[in-house]
Amino acid sequence: MMNVDKIREDFPILNRTVHGKPLVYFDNAATSQTPQVVIDTIVDYYSNYNANIHRGVHTLSQEATDKYEEARIKIQKHFNAKKPYEIILTSGTTHSINMVASGFASLLEKGDEIIVSALEHHSNIVPWQMLCEKTGAILQVIPMNDEGELQMNVFHQLVSTKTKLVFCNHVSNALGTINPIEEIISTAHKFGAAVLIDGAQATPHIKPDVQALDVDFYVASAHKLCGPTGVGMLYGKEEWLQKLPPYQGGGEMIETVSFQKTTYAGLPHKFEAGTPNICGGIAFGAAIDYMNSIGFEAIAEYENELLVYATAELLKIDGLKIFGTSKNKTAVISFNVGEIHPYDIGSILDKLGIAVRTGHHCAQPIMDFYKIPGTIRASFSFYNTKEEIDTLVKGVKKATMMLS
Repeated sequence: MMNVDKIREDFPILNRTVHGKPLVYFDNAATSQTPQVVIDTIVDYYSNYNANIHRGVHTLSQEATDKYEEARIKIQKHFNAKKPYEIILTSGTTHSINMVASGFASLLEKGDEIIVSALEHHSNIVPWQMLCEKTGAILQVIPMNDEGELQMNVFHQLVSTKTKLVFCNHVSNALGTINPIEEIISTAHKFGAAVLIDGAQATPHIKPDVQALDVDFYVASAHKLCGPTGVGMLYGKEEWLQKLPPYQGGGEMIETVSFQKTTYAGLPHKFEAGTPNICGGIAFGAAIDYMNSIGFEAIAEYENELLVYATAELLKIDGLKIFGTSKNKTAVISFNVGEIHPYDIGSILDKLGIAVRTGHHCAQPIMDFYKIPGTIRASFSFYNTKEEIDTLVKGVKKATMMLS
C-alpha cells in the first residue's frame, strides 16, 4: 500500500492555492508534477558542476559527463535496452519521432506503405504525412471503434509485404486506451516492417521492457515521468540506429571533419548533435529513480483504483458522457456534459482550483470521429486522492448548473 499523504509531501507545488482554493491537479497527461528530489538535482547541477560534457579535460566537465552518462544507463536499465548507446537523449517524444521519420526518408520508395493508428497524437501523425509527401509512400490508418479501441481485424488486413513501418501509441493521450502493442509488433515483424511505439502516455503508468516487446523504436518524455520538460529519449535497436542517417549535423556527432569529407561518430553521439540539455538528462535519471522507488506495480494498482472511483462518481452527473470506455485503459477520463462546451466547464473548474485539460488534446481525428469539438480530460497520478476526485465532481456539478 502506498502512503499517498507521504508521497504528496514530495511535491511542493501541491501545497499551493489557485484562486484562493487548494490546487487539485488533474492535468497529469499533459505534464506530471516534479518531486523535490528532482528539483534538488537541477539546483545541484547549476550550483556545483555546470559545464559542457564530453572531451572536457577539466574537473567540472568530467563530473557533468559522468552524471549525464550515468543517467543514460539508468534510462537504459529502466527500459531494459540491451546497450546504453541504444538510448538517444532528445528534447522529448516529438523530437524522437521526427528523428526516426527523417531517417526513413532515405530508406522508403514510392508505393511503400506505412501504418498509423486512429488514436494518435498529432506528433505521431504529422511527421509521417510529411514523410509520405517526401517519398511517395502511402499512409494507412488503423480505424477505431466507439469504445476508443483499435479495430485490430482491419489492421491485420492492412499490413502486407508493402508495409515498411508501423506507428502506434502505447496509450492514447486523449482517451487512456492501452493499445495491444504486442500484437501489433509481432504482426508487423512477420511482414518485415519496423515498429515505433509512442510511449509518452504509457511510461508514467507502465514500465515497458523493450527487449521483451521486441520493438524497433520506443519514445518517451521525461516531463510525463516526474522529470523536467525539454528532455526525452529515443530507444532504437542498434541495427536500426546504424542504418538511419544522422538527424542533424554539428558538434559532437562527428568523428572527423574536413572541407572534403566528414565522418560520423558512433552511437549514441551520431544522433546527439550540439550541446544537449545536460541538466535535463541528469534530472531525467533522478526522476526514473524516484518513480522506481515507489514501484510501478503499486502506481498502476492505485491509479486504477482512482480511475474506477472517478468513473463511477462522474457518471452520476446527469448528461455526462465519457469518451473512451475500453476496459484496458490508464487513469484518464475524457468527458462532456450535454451540449455544454468543454472550455466553459474547464474555465469554471479553474476558478475552483481544479486543473483539467480541455480541447482536442492534439488528437483532432479522435474528436472528429465522435463529432465533438473536444472534451474535458481529467488525468490522474499516484499523488492524487479520492478526496480530490470528490472536489472535481462537485465542481463539474456546479459548472453544469451555472451553464445550463
